Amino acid sequence: MKKLLTILSFLLTATLHAQTTIDYFEKIRGNSAALTAFFSQMPKGGDLHHHYSGSVYAETFFDIVVENNFFINKITLEVLKNKTTTDSAWTDFLSLQKEGSLPAYKQRLLQQWSAKDYNYISYPSHRQFFESFGHFDNAADMSFDRGLLEIKQRAKNEQVSYIETMFKTIHCDKPVADLYLLNEKLEQYQLKKDILLTDALFDSLFTIIEKRNVVDCAIKFNDELTKLHTSLAIDDSLFTMRYQNFVLRFMNPVQLFTNLVIAFESANRSPLVVGVNIVAPEHDDVSMNDYWLHMQMFSYCHKKFPAVKYSMHAGELALGMVKPEELSWHINAAVFDAKANRIGHGVDLPYEKDCYTLLNYMSKNNIPVEINLYSNEFILKVKDDRHPIILYKTFRVPIVISSDDAGVLRSNLTDQYVLLAYRYPNISYPEIKTFVYNSIQYSFIEEPELKQKLRAKLDADFRVFEDKMKMALKIHDDIRR
Repeated sequence: MKKLLTILSFLLTATLHAQTTIDYFEKIRGNSAALTAFFSQMPKGGDLHHHYSGSVYAETFFDIVVENNFFINKITLEVLKNKTTTDSAWTDFLSLQKEGSLPAYKQRLLQQWSAKDYNYISYPSHRQFFESFGHFDNAADMSFDRGLLEIKQRAKNEQVSYIETMFKTIHCDKPVADLYLLNEKLEQYQLKKDILLTDALFDSLFTIIEKRNVVDCAIKFNDELTKLHTSLAIDDSLFTMRYQNFVLRFMNPVQLFTNLVIAFESANRSPLVVGVNIVAPEHDDVSMNDYWLHMQMFSYCHKKFPAVKYSMHAGELALGMVKPEELSWHINAAVFDAKANRIGHGVDLPYEKDCYTLLNYMSKNNIPVEINLYSNEFILKVKDDRHPIILYKTFRVPIVISSDDAGVLRSNLTDQYVLLAYRYPNISYPEIKTFVYNSIQYSFIEEPELKQKLRAKLDADFRVFEDKMKMALKIHDDIRR
């Protein structure tokens, strides 16, 4: 009896604290600064749509090129590890430092490598975003240790306990260029939407590239990742990180298929690599032209590696960016053809053919959507009630809130929740709390005990947080009296 009373007392206290948090939340949701203070302290679970290189702040990459004395073209701002020309426009960072111009170049590079000081006038925002990665990739390739530790510490400061990051492509030096002759045939099959012939050619390609030991590249990558992850002690009692492999949409079909097989091989062999993804601008000419073919590749790899999960960037498009008819099928194809486990972005949903059927299917089959509010605003100019988040919510599609590329966007996960609460007053605190728990529930974590540990941590952290909000509400009401 005593034990039962203790449990009932605990549940009553938790319920009262939750109600207090709801009351306080509703009183402050019209104030962005108050919401920032609220969400900075709120446990956020996981960040499931997260790009490693796009999440490291540009200042870190700048420090790396200075410390390693890279070369810079003073006109174009191109940065290289080694100078390959005698052009007088090139100099090294030590020389800039000596002449006192380093701070000025730092500001210019931060503006080129991220959205810092972006004015929404001088240059298209989607180009500013996507081109940033090519500008700093030489520095990013040298800084995995520093970048991972930066991301980890920032996550812990933000009350984020799990990140599932799209880490890097897998380099493989196994020769496959002679197979590029098959690209034309794949494109022909795509024009006819001939799944049988496409799969038959994939079978032939798969057999050939496996015989060329591409699996060695996956094994080597896994070994290097495990060593890096372990040596940096990325996982601890308060934080866990797992990785997604990804392929680039703009590769030719044979090259992309080869990379995808390697990515699946890697994920199939390592508990640290929990999934696969496809990235790069969805509106790019190659991405648009070969989208159907890419979906068939994922479907094929799923048959070969049924245990491997994958999320897919799909519907990261807006009216005006592509022709209207191109907005009608990408999420459908990712869900129904490619059998994606999660959808990243999903912004063009209202334009998708039979979108209610699609939403109902995603809801019944627990296919979450990864919502990236600030990213969608910056790249696609989609925000407020133009964003489909309320459609997803109405049809009970599982929602997770993610940061996407916090470094490039000069943002963080906390800010996504601030935008969520401020812009969508019909999304309640209990629903936001569900979104947080979804980030653990729908993660690709393979170890059941780890997932349970992260859920238990969320339970404990929310109890502490909601107890704090009881005090915050009292102070708030006392001041208002």
